[in-house]
Amino acid sequence: MRRFVVLLVVLGVIGASLFAWTQTAWDQPGPHAGEIIVLIPPGTRAHDVAQMLEDKGAVPNVWLFELGLRTRKLADKIKAGEYALPARASMSAIAAILVDGKSIQHRLTAAEGLTSDMIWKMVQNHSALSGDAGPVPEEGTLLPETYLFTRGQSRAGLLDQMRRAQERFMAARWAGRAEGLPYDTMREAIILASIVEKETALPAERPHIASVFVNRLKVGMRLQSDPTIIYGLTKGYPLGRGIRQSELEGATPYNTYVIAGLPPGPIASPGKDSLAAVMNPLQTDDLFFVADGTGGHVFAATMGEHARNVVAWRNIERRARREVQASETLNETGNVPLPDAALPVLPKPKPKR
Repeated sequence: MRRFVVLLVVLGVIGASLFAWTQTAWDQPGPHAGEIIVLIPPGTRAHDVAQMLEDKGAVPNVWLFELGLRTRKLADKIKAGEYALPARASMSAIAAILVDGKSIQHRLTAAEGLTSDMIWKMVQNHSALSGDAGPVPEEGTLLPETYLFTRGQSRAGLLDQMRRAQERFMAARWAGRAEGLPYDTMREAIILASIVEKETALPAERPHIASVFVNRLKVGMRLQSDPTIIYGLTKGYPLGRGIRQSELEGATPYNTYVIAGLPPGPIASPGKDSLAAVMNPLQTDDLFFVADGTGGHVFAATMGEHARNVVAWRNIERRARREVQASETLNETGNVPLPDAALPVLPKPKPKR
């Protein structure tokens, strides 16, 4: 009997020591010196998770980690996902990450002014997405934004998220649009917003650009937007050269130098600033704008004022060309090596005749 009691005491001491050791080991810094990425598929058992972590060097022992999970009733709470485990993370910290489901957030940025086809290709080619993207969405139906997602999200699902984001934005803003706009539907507003998007890269300028096009629509003037010609030729991809006179005069459905009113559809994916601009444009009498040489535009309400602005722009162009030619001449003589980055950039003119 005495021996049995002694044995129980010894076993108790051993058990208490083992428990204390496992508790200490659970909170000790891990063996991995750098960040480790681990992907846990749905339905993975706790033992397999522990084995995966040991194989990657994240935990010191598969059995110790699994024991820690089970004694803390965490084995059935691990969530599938892709996780970034910090360097030297303890088993306790790793378990918390896996139980909380703090998966890595991937991102895809659909920039303003891209076409639906361009965005579709970005989604189709993103390696963290799954499945087929499906058909290319209708032009102008996707809201440009940065979208966050976890590995394995479906490509078609992400495109649908972009579509629903635009629908929500338009629904929230449409009711508060300005009175007297020369278009009656959200789709027409999106068409004009896509043109505004392509006409200027300056968000602050978009309400003013929108006002010019709104004023033109009201008085029956043609929009005369170069980006609409390019879209009719390339579906929004860069033309790679200047627009030819024959293309200015060509009767395509998107050539707003020829057709009256809006083109039949959007020419790009307009961002929130452009969408907001066409629903609440700046109140002006302006009917014309042309580049000002600084990346923006100068506006005019009359043809005479616009003609003076165009002359000023042409003078800026000529001075810029002379500077380029002088720089190239100096560079050819070897007197002043000039990198390409130092050459002046010529903004594209936007005269509205």
